Amino acid sequence: MRTGHPAADGHRAALRSIARLVEDSAPPQDPGVARAGILSLLRDHRPLVITGAGVSTDSGIPDYRGPGGSLRRHRPMTYQEFRHDPGARHRYWARSFVGWRQMDAAVPNAAHHVLAGWQRAGLLAGLVTQNVDGLHAAAGTPRVIALHGDLDRVICLHCGAVEDRRSFDARLVAANPGYLEAVRVDPSLVNPDGDVTLDQEWVDRFRMAPCRACGSLELKPDVVYFGENVPAARKAAAREAFERAGAVLAIGTSLAVMSGFRFVLDAVRAGKPVAVLNGGPTRADSRADYRWRTRVAPALDWLDARR
Repeated sequence: MRTGHPAADGHRAALRSIARLVEDSAPPQDPGVARAGILSLLRDHRPLVITGAGVSTDSGIPDYRGPGGSLRRHRPMTYQEFRHDPGARHRYWARSFVGWRQMDAAVPNAAHHVLAGWQRAGLLAGLVTQNVDGLHAAAGTPRVIALHGDLDRVICLHCGAVEDRRSFDARLVAANPGYLEAVRVDPSLVNPDGDVTLDQEWVDRFRMAPCRACGSLELKPDVVYFGENVPAARKAAAREAFERAGAVLAIGTSLAVMSGFRFVLDAVRAGKPVAVLNGGPTRADSRADYRWRTRVAPALDWLDARR
């Protein structure tokens, strides 16, 4: 990509976002104070909840920036690479063909079920997730706003046709007989975006299935890549939920990406309290009223028993 070209500029911005380090920016808060504050938000402020990969780690899906996060071994592909580099796109689909079935086999954990119960009970103004694993919806959470999309759909970049991922996967299996049985991959190395590192030999052996409507090979999972904009309709739905909310509660996310962090900034400007519940530091720590540094699922169980 040429220097100064919009795609090159977007690629560089995406790389900066991927590489962003989230470090401690506020002193530790007493856990008793933090959990009492978060409980008060649930009882009195009807918060907007924003979730990230930390909510799904107990379902066997790694996070990005935690101690065992996938960024330590894998850099996600940017939108600009995927869109403009056919070789990179082919590599992604070979890796995703193997890794996606691990994502597809994942089931909601206790954290997803607690949050689904809160949403059904009307305790939340809305639930916005940055995850693309579909586990909030699988847990029965109504009106989930999947800010970054869902791996369950595939879209053609040439004609716009949409296909269910399971249907597309069946076509990939037919195009690659014996591939899955022959390749050997550690399932613990599957990344949050659904792919897994493969040797170049296996990338070369992979055969892509074309779009059913137009025959193009320019197919993309219907998710927002680093360097890609969140669709306007999702932004609007999240904004409406924020306007209804009396507070913002971020769970299982470092908020390193602006699409999630923006809600914290807007809450501070609007005078709405902010809380974070995460296993590590977050980008919002210096702005949050309450910071509970702990494992997500047990913390949600604790809150759920007292709400």
